[in-house]
Amino acid sequence: MDLHILDHRLRVTSISKKGLVRFTHALIKLIFLRNRTRCKFFSLTETPENYTVVLDEEGFKELQPSEHLQVESSIWLPLNVVCNGNASSSSQAVGVTKIAKSVIAPLAQQHVSVFMLSTYQTDFILVREKDLSVVIGTLEEEFNIFREVGGESVPVHGQDVSNGLHGNGREALQPTLHPVLIPHNQFCVMSLDPDTLPSVATILIDVLFYSGGSREEAQASPGPDLDCITFFSFSLIDGYVSLVMDTDAQRRFPADLLFTSSSGELWRMVRIGGQPLGFDECGIVAQISQPLADGDISAYYISTFSFDHALVPEEDISSVTEMLQHQRTDAS
Repeated sequence: MDLHILDHRLRVTSISKKGLVRFTHALIKLIFLRNRTRCKFFSLTETPENYTVVLDEEGFKELQPSEHLQVESSIWLPLNVVCNGNASSSSQAVGVTKIAKSVIAPLAQQHVSVFMLSTYQTDFILVREKDLSVVIGTLEEEFNIFREVGGESVPVHGQDVSNGLHGNGREALQPTLHPVLIPHNQFCVMSLDPDTLPSVATILIDVLFYSGGSREEAQASPGPDLDCITFFSFSLIDGYVSLVMDTDAQRRFPADLLFTSSSGELWRMVRIGGQPLGFDECGIVAQISQPLADGDISAYYISTFSFDHALVPEEDISSVTEMLQHQRTDAS
């Protein structure tokens, strides 16, 4: 397999819900007016707590400093696994469990924090730019590694960036087993032709920016008995649109514009974290993806500023719940 370091330098940010009004103009420009911005990598995910926005440096220029904007200090680089010589962006995502043992677990063992963003088309593994030498040194035995430079894929080797040093000076620690919540929503992972975005603009703006409803109080403080959760993710990356939404939101969109996998299966969510996770802890993705990989259960995984979210096929949710319960029982 090949591993590509994509030609994007990304910032991970959070916009508070009460401060969203200050950023609606910039966000609408980034979503709908592609010819007015040079941004090539944009992702916006709403959770009960906030909006997580991941975007490249050109897009980041559109966000004005504000007390309602939090910015993680690091520059992040997206990695993409390519199978059988075909760019995974040309087909549906391989799923985080497919790369759990070859990418996620080895990086966790080297104390490299990752930020995952699964989309309809592919899975992006975001790593800090400062950890790149460790990433390459860790994965080069398993992968042919390339770095995209000006549209060309250039082979990269560990000695090119790290002088043979494969460590990052930190000892690998046993990660904390975080609590998980499993809301009752059924989710869909879909895409649409970016040229049709104007035709769903009103609906998309309404869903993204005006999601408050009768469940608002429950969503603000999710607990073990949580019925449903506010979650909507929109990505526009290198010309490809990806949408993750629950079935209530899906019904608001014209069915003939959205497309999904041939099976059209529904997904359930595992939400990881009892309190905000932070960015320095490693192994969070591994603790979820590893048991799913062992059980041959596919999953999408979306990290956000405060919590992580894994989407698994609805038919597998009972098995996943049992796996995670055993994992936590064994740990205690």
